[in-house]
Amino acid sequence: ELRHAPSSRPADLMLDEACLLANAIGLEVVHSEVIALAKLRAGSYFGKGVTERLGDLAEDFTHEIDAPVVIINTSLSPVQQRNLETQIKAKVIDRTQLILEIFGARARTSEGLLQVELAALTYQRSRLVRSWTHLERQRGGVGFLGGPGETQIESDRRQIDSRIAKIKGDLKKVARTRGLHRAARKRVPFPVVALVGYTNAGKSTLFNRITKSEVFAEDLLFATLDPTMRGVTLESGRKIILSDTVGFVSDLPTDLVAAFRATLEEVLSADLVIHVRDISHADSEAQKRDVFHVLTELGLSPKTDDNVIEVLNKTDLLGADDKARIETSAEHHDDTVALSAITGDGMDGFTAAIDGFFAAKRRIYDYTLAASEGANLAWLYAHGEVLERTDDETGTTKIRVALDPENAARYEHARAKDC
Repeated sequence: ELRHAPSSRPADLMLDEACLLANAIGLEVVHSEVIALAKLRAGSYFGKGVTERLGDLAEDFTHEIDAPVVIINTSLSPVQQRNLETQIKAKVIDRTQLILEIFGARARTSEGLLQVELAALTYQRSRLVRSWTHLERQRGGVGFLGGPGETQIESDRRQIDSRIAKIKGDLKKVARTRGLHRAARKRVPFPVVALVGYTNAGKSTLFNRITKSEVFAEDLLFATLDPTMRGVTLESGRKIILSDTVGFVSDLPTDLVAAFRATLEEVLSADLVIHVRDISHADSEAQKRDVFHVLTELGLSPKTDDNVIEVLNKTDLLGADDKARIETSAEHHDDTVALSAITGDGMDGFTAAIDGFFAAKRRIYDYTLAASEGANLAWLYAHGEVLERTDDETGTTKIRVALDPENAARYEHARAKDC
Protein backbone atom coordinates (compact mmCIF):
# COMPACT_ATOMS: atom_id res chain seq x y z
CA GLU A 1 0.00 0.00 0.00
CA LEU A 2 1.51 3.31 -0.98
CA ARG A 3 0.76 6.95 -0.40
CA HIS A 4 2.23 10.04 -1.96
CA ALA A 5 2.40 13.52 -0.45
CA PRO A 6 2.39 16.79 -2.43
CA SER A 7 5.57 17.74 -4.31
CA SER A 8 6.78 20.49 -6.60
CA ARG A 9 7.15 17.84 -9.32
CA PRO A 10 4.11 16.33 -11.08
CA ALA A 11 2.31 14.23 -8.48
CA ASP A 12 1.44 11.37 -10.82
CA LEU A 13 5.08 10.97 -11.92
CA MET A 14 6.33 11.06 -8.34
CA LEU A 15 3.72 8.44 -7.46
CA ASP A 16 4.93 6.23 -10.32
CA GLU A 17 8.52 6.61 -9.10
CA ALA A 18 7.53 5.72 -5.54
CA CYS A 19 5.85 2.55 -6.82
CA LEU A 20 9.03 1.63 -8.71
CA LEU A 21 11.09 2.24 -5.55
CA ALA A 22 8.81 -0.17 -3.70
CA ASN A 23 9.12 -2.74 -6.50
CA ALA A 24 12.90 -2.41 -6.32
CA ILE A 25 12.95 -4.25 -2.98
CA GLY A 26 10.32 -6.79 -3.93
CA LEU A 27 7.26 -5.09 -2.44
CA GLU A 28 3.96 -5.65 -4.23
CA VAL A 29 2.02 -2.41 -4.55
CA VAL A 30 -1.64 -3.28 -4.00
CA HIS A 31 -2.92 0.29 -3.75
CA SER A 32 -1.54 3.72 -4.56
CA GLU A 33 -2.95 7.21 -4.68
CA VAL A 34 -2.11 10.89 -4.47
CA ILE A 35 -3.49 12.60 -1.39
CA ALA A 36 -4.06 16.34 -1.69
CA LEU A 37 -3.47 18.11 1.61
CA ALA A 38 -4.75 21.55 2.49
CA LYS A 39 -2.65 21.54 5.64
CA LEU A 40 0.17 19.43 7.07
CA ARG A 41 -0.35 18.17 10.62
CA ALA A 42 2.72 18.47 12.84
CA GLY A 43 1.78 15.39 14.84
CA SER A 44 0.69 12.92 12.17
CA TYR A 45 1.23 14.64 8.78
CA PHE A 46 -2.35 13.78 7.72
CA GLY A 47 -5.62 14.81 9.32
CA LYS A 48 -7.84 12.43 11.29
CA GLY A 49 -10.10 11.57 8.37
CA VAL A 50 -7.20 10.51 6.13
CA THR A 51 -5.49 8.43 8.81
CA GLU A 52 -8.76 6.65 9.64
CA ARG A 53 -9.28 5.81 5.96
CA LEU A 54 -5.70 4.57 5.68
CA GLY A 55 -6.26 2.40 8.74
CA ASP A 56 -9.40 0.90 7.18
CA LEU A 57 -7.51 0.19 3.92
CA ALA A 58 -4.63 -1.42 5.79
CA GLU A 59 -7.06 -3.62 7.69
CA ASP A 60 -8.80 -4.64 4.45
CA PHE A 61 -5.50 -5.69 2.89
CA THR A 62 -4.51 -7.86 5.86
CA HIS A 63 -6.76 -10.51 4.29
CA GLU A 64 -4.56 -10.53 1.17
CA ILE A 65 -1.09 -9.95 2.61
CA ASP A 66 0.44 -10.87 5.96
CA ALA A 67 1.90 -7.50 6.95
CA PRO A 68 0.82 -4.46 4.93
CA VAL A 69 3.36 -1.64 4.75
CA VAL A 70 2.28 1.96 4.21
CA ILE A 71 4.89 4.05 2.37
CA ILE A 72 4.59 7.81 2.62
CA ASN A 73 6.57 9.32 -0.24
CA THR A 74 8.05 12.18 1.77
CA SER A 75 10.26 12.65 4.83
CA LEU A 76 8.40 12.10 8.09
CA SER A 77 9.49 13.31 11.49
CA PRO A 78 9.98 10.60 14.15
CA VAL A 79 6.82 11.75 15.94
CA GLN A 80 4.76 11.70 12.73
CA GLN A 81 5.96 8.19 11.90
CA ARG A 82 5.18 6.91 15.42
CA ASN A 83 1.71 8.48 15.47
CA LEU A 84 0.82 7.21 11.99
CA GLU A 85 1.79 3.66 12.95
CA THR A 86 -0.36 3.94 16.08
CA GLN A 87 -3.37 5.31 14.21
CA ILE A 88 -3.14 3.16 11.06
CA LYS A 89 -2.07 0.03 13.01
CA ALA A 90 0.44 -0.94 10.32
CA LYS A 91 4.12 -0.52 9.57
CA VAL A 92 4.79 2.98 8.16
CA ILE A 93 8.00 3.98 6.39
CA ASP A 94 8.90 7.23 4.64
CA ARG A 95 10.87 7.90 1.44
CA THR A 96 14.21 8.05 3.24
CA GLN A 97 13.73 4.68 4.90
CA LEU A 98 12.55 3.15 1.63
CA ILE A 99 15.69 4.29 -0.18
CA LEU A 100 17.83 3.04 2.71
CA GLU A 101 16.14 -0.37 2.41
CA ILE A 102 16.95 -0.48 -1.31
CA PHE A 103 20.56 0.51 -0.75
CA GLY A 104 20.87 -2.12 1.98
CA ALA A 105 19.57 -4.80 -0.38
CA ARG A 106 21.86 -3.73 -3.25
CA ALA A 107 25.21 -3.23 -1.45
CA ARG A 108 27.71 -5.99 -2.19
CA THR A 109 31.20 -4.72 -1.43
CA SER A 110 32.46 -4.14 2.11
CA GLU A 111 32.68 -0.42 1.33
CA GLY A 112 29.11 -0.26 0.09
CA LEU A 113 27.86 -2.11 3.15
CA LEU A 114 29.71 0.30 5.44
CA GLN A 115 28.27 3.31 3.63
CA VAL A 116 24.72 1.98 3.85
CA GLU A 117 25.13 1.08 7.52
CA LEU A 118 26.42 4.57 8.31
CA ALA A 119 23.42 6.21 6.64
CA ALA A 120 21.01 3.76 8.30
CA LEU A 121 22.47 4.29 11.77
CA THR A 122 22.37 8.08 11.36
CA TYR A 123 18.70 7.76 10.38
CA GLN A 124 17.98 5.32 13.19
CA ARG A 125 19.59 7.59 15.77
CA SER A 126 17.12 10.34 14.92
CA ARG A 127 14.29 7.83 15.39
CA LEU A 128 15.17 6.95 18.99
CA VAL A 129 12.54 9.44 20.05
CA ARG A 130 10.08 6.83 18.77
CA SER A 131 10.45 5.11 22.12
CA TRP A 132 8.32 2.06 22.74
CA THR A 133 7.77 1.12 26.39
CA HIS A 134 11.07 -0.75 26.72
CA LEU A 135 12.96 2.45 25.89
CA GLU A 136 11.57 4.11 29.00
CA ARG A 137 12.98 1.53 31.40
CA GLN A 138 16.11 2.53 33.28
CA ARG A 139 19.14 0.54 34.25
CA GLY A 140 20.08 0.68 37.93
CA GLY A 141 22.59 3.27 39.17
CA VAL A 142 25.77 2.54 41.09
CA GLY A 143 25.53 2.83 44.91
CA PHE A 144 22.65 4.04 47.05
CA LEU A 145 22.69 7.58 45.67
CA GLY A 146 23.92 6.83 42.17
CA GLY A 147 20.97 8.51 40.48
CA PRO A 148 18.34 7.01 38.21
CA GLY A 149 20.89 5.26 36.01
CA GLU A 150 21.02 5.07 32.22
CA THR A 151 17.78 4.90 30.27
CA GLN A 152 17.47 2.34 27.48
CA ILE A 153 17.27 5.16 24.93
CA GLU A 154 20.52 6.64 26.22
CA SER A 155 22.18 3.23 26.03
CA ASP A 156 20.94 2.72 22.45
CA ARG A 157 22.16 6.16 21.44
CA ARG A 158 25.57 5.54 23.00
CA GLN A 159 25.95 2.22 21.18
CA ILE A 160 24.89 3.76 17.87
CA ASP A 161 27.31 6.67 18.32
CA SER A 162 30.12 4.21 19.02
CA ARG A 163 29.34 2.23 15.87
CA ILE A 164 29.02 5.39 13.76
CA ALA A 165 32.45 6.57 14.93
CA LYS A 166 33.94 3.16 14.04
CA ILE A 167 32.38 3.18 10.54
CA LYS A 168 33.53 6.74 9.86
CA GLY A 169 37.06 5.69 10.76
CA ASP A 170 36.85 2.73 8.38
CA LEU A 171 35.49 4.93 5.60
CA LYS A 172 38.35 7.39 6.07
CA LYS A 173 40.69 4.48 5.38
CA VAL A 174 38.62 3.69 2.28
CA ALA A 175 38.92 7.32 1.13
CA ARG A 176 42.70 7.19 1.62
CA THR A 177 42.90 3.92 -0.33
CA ARG A 178 40.82 5.40 -3.15
CA GLY A 179 43.15 8.40 -3.17
CA LEU A 180 46.14 6.08 -3.58
CA HIS A 181 44.36 4.23 -6.39
CA ARG A 182 43.59 7.52 -8.14
CA ALA A 183 47.23 8.57 -7.80
CA ALA A 184 48.30 5.23 -9.26
CA ARG A 185 45.91 5.67 -12.20
CA LYS A 186 47.37 9.13 -12.83
CA ARG A 187 50.76 7.48 -13.27
CA VAL A 188 49.45 4.83 -15.70
CA PRO A 189 48.18 7.18 -17.20
CA PHE A 190 44.74 6.62 -18.71
CA PRO A 191 41.99 9.22 -18.39
CA VAL A 192 39.02 8.34 -16.18
CA VAL A 193 35.51 8.70 -17.61
CA ALA A 194 32.67 8.55 -15.02
CA LEU A 195 29.05 7.71 -15.83
CA VAL A 196 26.51 9.60 -13.71
CA GLY A 197 22.78 10.08 -13.96
CA TYR A 198 19.37 9.54 -12.46
CA THR A 199 18.67 6.02 -11.29
CA ASN A 200 17.48 3.68 -14.07
CA ALA A 201 18.70 6.05 -16.79
CA GLY A 202 20.64 3.18 -18.38
CA LYS A 203 24.18 3.81 -17.07
CA SER A 204 24.99 0.15 -16.45
CA THR A 205 23.57 -0.92 -19.82
CA LEU A 206 25.76 1.71 -21.51
CA PHE A 207 28.73 0.56 -19.39
CA ASN A 208 28.20 -3.05 -20.46
CA ARG A 209 27.80 -2.04 -24.11
CA ILE A 210 31.16 -0.21 -24.15
CA THR A 211 33.19 -2.55 -21.95
CA LYS A 212 31.57 -5.82 -23.06
CA SER A 213 31.11 -6.59 -19.37
CA GLU A 214 28.19 -8.11 -17.50
CA VAL A 215 27.64 -5.63 -14.69
CA PHE A 216 24.19 -6.09 -13.10
CA ALA A 217 21.81 -4.04 -15.23
CA GLU A 218 18.07 -4.40 -14.78
CA ASP A 219 15.02 -2.19 -15.29
CA LEU A 220 15.07 -1.38 -11.59
CA LEU A 221 15.76 1.74 -9.59
CA PHE A 222 19.22 1.58 -7.98
CA ALA A 223 20.23 -1.61 -9.81
CA THR A 224 23.83 -0.42 -9.38
CA LEU A 225 25.13 0.60 -5.98
CA ASP A 226 28.78 -0.39 -5.80
CA PRO A 227 31.01 1.40 -8.34
CA THR A 228 32.69 -0.62 -11.08
CA MET A 229 35.70 0.37 -13.19
CA ARG A 230 36.94 -1.20 -16.43
CA GLY A 231 39.66 -0.38 -18.93
CA VAL A 232 38.38 0.37 -22.44
CA THR A 233 40.18 0.83 -25.74
CA LEU A 234 38.25 3.10 -28.13
CA GLU A 235 38.17 2.68 -31.90
CA SER A 236 40.94 5.26 -32.23
CA GLY A 237 43.20 3.18 -30.00
CA ARG A 238 42.84 5.59 -27.10
CA LYS A 239 42.64 3.84 -23.72
CA ILE A 240 40.35 5.08 -20.97
CA ILE A 241 39.10 3.85 -17.58
CA LEU A 242 35.30 3.84 -17.45
CA SER A 243 33.55 4.09 -14.07
CA ASP A 244 29.92 3.15 -13.41
CA THR A 245 28.51 4.92 -10.34
CA VAL A 246 25.40 4.83 -8.15
CA GLY A 247 22.35 6.52 -9.61
CA PHE A 248 20.81 9.65 -8.13
CA VAL A 249 17.19 10.29 -7.24
CA SER A 250 15.11 13.29 -6.24
CA ASP A 251 15.15 14.10 -2.54
CA LEU A 252 18.13 11.80 -2.01
CA PRO A 253 18.61 11.65 1.77
CA THR A 254 21.40 13.95 2.92
CA ASP A 255 22.85 11.17 5.07
CA LEU A 256 23.18 8.96 2.00
CA VAL A 257 24.97 11.65 0.01
CA ALA A 258 27.37 12.12 2.91
CA ALA A 259 27.89 8.38 3.41
CA PHE A 260 28.65 7.80 -0.27
CA ARG A 261 30.97 10.78 -0.59
CA ALA A 262 34.04 8.51 -0.77
CA THR A 263 32.49 6.68 -3.72
CA LEU A 264 31.22 9.80 -5.45
CA GLU A 265 34.64 11.43 -5.19
CA GLU A 266 35.50 9.25 -8.18
CA VAL A 267 33.25 11.57 -10.17
CA LEU A 268 35.06 14.67 -8.93
CA SER A 269 38.45 13.29 -9.96
CA ALA A 270 37.26 12.08 -13.38
CA ASP A 271 38.74 13.67 -16.48
CA LEU A 272 35.37 13.45 -18.22
CA VAL A 273 31.86 13.08 -16.78
CA ILE A 274 29.14 11.41 -18.86
CA HIS A 275 25.67 12.48 -17.73
CA VAL A 276 23.27 9.74 -18.87
CA ARG A 277 19.62 10.76 -19.19
CA ASP A 278 16.51 8.70 -19.90
CA ILE A 279 15.24 10.97 -22.65
CA SER A 280 12.05 8.89 -22.97
CA HIS A 281 10.98 9.69 -19.39
CA ALA A 282 8.24 12.28 -19.04
CA ASP A 283 10.14 13.95 -16.19
CA SER A 284 13.59 13.88 -17.83
CA GLU A 285 14.26 17.60 -17.35
CA ALA A 286 13.42 17.46 -13.63
CA GLN A 287 15.65 14.39 -13.26
CA LYS A 288 18.47 16.35 -14.88
CA ARG A 289 18.01 19.15 -12.32
CA ASP A 290 18.14 16.60 -9.49
CA VAL A 291 21.41 15.13 -10.79
CA PHE A 292 22.93 18.59 -11.19
CA HIS A 293 21.87 19.45 -7.64
CA VAL A 294 23.73 16.45 -6.17
CA LEU A 295 26.79 17.06 -8.37
CA THR A 296 26.87 20.68 -7.26
CA GLU A 297 26.69 19.55 -3.62
CA LEU A 298 29.76 17.42 -4.30
CA GLY A 299 31.65 20.38 -5.76
CA LEU A 300 31.12 19.76 -9.48
CA SER A 301 29.39 22.48 -11.50
CA PRO A 302 27.94 20.63 -14.51
CA LYS A 303 26.29 23.78 -15.87
CA THR A 304 29.61 25.58 -16.27
CA ASP A 305 32.31 22.88 -16.31
CA ASP A 306 33.50 21.96 -19.78
CA ASN A 307 34.21 18.30 -18.99
CA VAL A 308 30.61 17.02 -19.13
CA ILE A 309 29.04 15.19 -22.09
CA GLU A 310 25.27 14.65 -21.99
CA VAL A 311 23.96 11.33 -23.31
CA LEU A 312 20.28 11.23 -24.29
CA ASN A 313 19.64 7.51 -23.78
CA LYS A 314 16.69 5.23 -24.58
CA THR A 315 15.91 6.78 -27.98
CA ASP A 316 14.50 3.36 -28.90
CA LEU A 317 11.52 4.13 -26.66
CA LEU A 318 10.67 7.34 -28.54
CA GLY A 319 8.27 7.71 -31.42
CA ALA A 320 9.80 8.26 -34.87
CA ASP A 321 9.18 12.03 -34.86
CA ASP A 322 10.51 12.57 -31.34
CA LYS A 323 13.56 10.42 -32.05
CA ALA A 324 14.38 12.39 -35.20
CA ARG A 325 13.96 15.68 -33.31
CA ILE A 326 16.21 14.59 -30.43
CA GLU A 327 18.91 13.22 -32.76
CA THR A 328 18.89 16.39 -34.89
CA SER A 329 19.17 18.57 -31.79
CA ALA A 330 22.08 16.49 -30.45
CA GLU A 331 23.95 16.79 -33.75
CA HIS A 332 24.09 20.57 -33.28
CA HIS A 333 25.78 20.30 -29.87
CA ASP A 334 29.31 18.95 -29.47
CA ASP A 335 28.65 17.99 -25.85
CA THR A 336 25.41 16.04 -26.51
CA VAL A 337 24.88 12.56 -27.96
CA ALA A 338 21.61 10.70 -28.63
CA LEU A 339 21.72 6.90 -28.48
CA SER A 340 20.14 3.68 -27.32
CA ALA A 341 22.43 1.65 -25.08
CA ILE A 342 20.12 -1.36 -25.33
CA THR A 343 20.16 -1.55 -29.15
CA GLY A 344 23.56 0.04 -29.79
CA ASP A 345 22.12 2.70 -32.08
CA GLY A 346 24.26 5.88 -31.87
CA MET A 347 27.18 4.25 -30.05
CA ASP A 348 29.68 5.26 -32.75
CA GLY A 349 28.79 8.90 -32.17
CA PHE A 350 29.21 8.42 -28.44
CA THR A 351 32.73 6.96 -28.59
CA ALA A 352 33.63 9.61 -31.18
CA ALA A 353 32.48 12.31 -28.74
CA ILE A 354 34.76 10.88 -26.02
CA ASP A 355 37.65 10.73 -28.48
CA GLY A 356 36.94 14.26 -29.66
CA PHE A 357 36.92 15.58 -26.09
CA PHE A 358 40.40 14.25 -25.36
CA ALA A 359 41.73 15.06 -28.83
CA ALA A 360 40.71 18.71 -28.37
CA LYS A 361 42.88 18.90 -25.26
CA ARG A 362 46.02 17.79 -27.08
CA ARG A 363 48.90 20.13 -27.84
CA ILE A 364 51.77 19.83 -30.30
CA TYR A 365 55.23 19.07 -28.88
CA ASP A 366 58.63 18.65 -30.55
CA TYR A 367 61.20 16.29 -29.05
CA THR A 368 64.68 15.12 -30.01
CA LEU A 369 65.56 11.63 -28.84
CA ALA A 370 68.91 9.84 -28.84
CA ALA A 371 69.29 6.36 -30.29
CA SER A 372 69.32 4.95 -26.74
CA GLU A 373 65.86 6.34 -25.97
CA GLY A 374 63.84 3.60 -27.63
CA ALA A 375 61.59 3.21 -24.59
CA ASN A 376 60.76 6.93 -24.59
CA LEU A 377 59.97 6.79 -28.30
CA ALA A 378 57.64 3.83 -27.76
CA TRP A 379 55.92 5.68 -24.91
CA LEU A 380 55.22 8.69 -27.14
CA TYR A 381 53.72 6.44 -29.80
CA ALA A 382 51.55 4.72 -27.17
CA HIS A 383 50.27 7.89 -25.50
CA GLY A 384 50.19 10.44 -28.29
CA GLU A 385 49.61 10.93 -31.99
CA VAL A 386 52.86 11.12 -33.93
CA LEU A 387 52.47 13.80 -36.62
CA GLU A 388 56.00 13.91 -38.04
CA ARG A 389 59.24 11.98 -37.57
CA THR A 390 62.75 12.24 -39.01
CA ASP A 391 65.78 10.03 -38.27
CA ASP A 392 69.38 10.98 -39.12
CA GLU A 393 72.45 8.83 -39.73
CA THR A 394 73.54 9.03 -36.03
CA GLY A 395 70.30 7.44 -34.83
CA THR A 396 68.89 10.68 -33.46
CA THR A 397 65.12 11.00 -33.89
CA LYS A 398 63.20 14.25 -34.17
CA ILE A 399 59.52 13.79 -33.53
CA ARG A 400 56.46 16.05 -33.55
CA VAL A 401 53.66 14.56 -31.45
CA ALA A 402 50.20 15.59 -30.24
CA LEU A 403 49.89 14.91 -26.50
CA ASP A 404 47.52 15.70 -23.68
CA PRO A 405 49.23 18.35 -21.51
CA GLU A 406 49.12 15.95 -18.54
CA ASN A 407 50.96 13.27 -20.53
CA ALA A 408 53.49 15.79 -21.81
CA ALA A 409 54.23 16.84 -18.23
CA ARG A 410 54.64 13.22 -17.16
CA TYR A 411 56.94 12.49 -20.10
CA GLU A 412 59.15 15.51 -19.45
CA HIS A 413 59.28 14.76 -15.72
CA ALA A 414 60.33 11.15 -16.42
CA ARG A 415 63.06 12.28 -18.86
CA ALA A 416 64.38 14.81 -16.37
CA LYS A 417 64.69 12.07 -13.74
CA ASP A 418 66.55 9.84 -16.20
CA CYS A 419 68.99 12.65 -16.88
